Amino acid sequence: MPIPILTYHQIDEPPAQGAPFRSLVVAPESFARQMRLLKILGYQGLSMSALLPYLKGEKTGKVVGITFDDGYVNNLVHALPVLQKQGFSSTCYMVSGQLGGSNVWDHALGIAPKPLMNGEQLRQWVAGGQEVGSHTCNHVDLSVASAAAAAKQIADSQQDLQYLLGVPVKHFCYPYGRFLATHARQVQHAGYHSATTTQRGRALPSDGLFTLPRVPVLRATTLAMFWLKLATGYEDRRRA
Repeated sequence: MPIPILTYHQIDEPPAQGAPFRSLVVAPESFARQMRLLKILGYQGLSMSALLPYLKGEKTGKVVGITFDDGYVNNLVHALPVLQKQGFSSTCYMVSGQLGGSNVWDHALGIAPKPLMNGEQLRQWVAGGQEVGSHTCNHVDLSVASAAAAAKQIADSQQDLQYLLGVPVKHFCYPYGRFLATHARQVQHAGYHSATTTQRGRALPSDGLFTLPRVPVLRATTLAMFWLKLATGYEDRRRA
């Protein structure tokens, strides 16, 4: 049975119309409605660690993965209370070198700076029943990095986050969704258990654990479209 792994970025009031990448900012009330719908439909929202047995075929059930890229403070403020209310867990992929910083990789695109969680806020996230994954140290495009630089970004981010949090960090997300086969091997060699991409589609047993597709949820995603993304082949038909 295909398993949707949802991709979110910011959970916040969307910027003004015409702002670059406005689509990646989902309003808090929209997120709350989506999580409520999951519950009504009988889905269990899970972190990547909790989802892993289902991805491996060791368990079956009506489950959905919930992931957040980059580690924005607004995830903690707006998403965490909703997740806790519904009894869901999730994974937030953190850029370890920007703890307490901002999305500096977006600034050249004209995207407004938004604060990222610092160490204490990440600990609050984990204490709230959520999980932290790695999104490299500096949100680098691995596809243009040297093999040595890529391996360092992958391994050091994991080690830094584990040292900070005192818990295993076993799940990785490729920045920009860009990666080569060598990077998937590097992620596996570093001891991660999974890696997610921006390839669209619901995860299938035939998908490798280090090249998992996901389902994007955007500002304009209606509840009807949300359901289509979850329960039909809508996203599967959009695989590259």
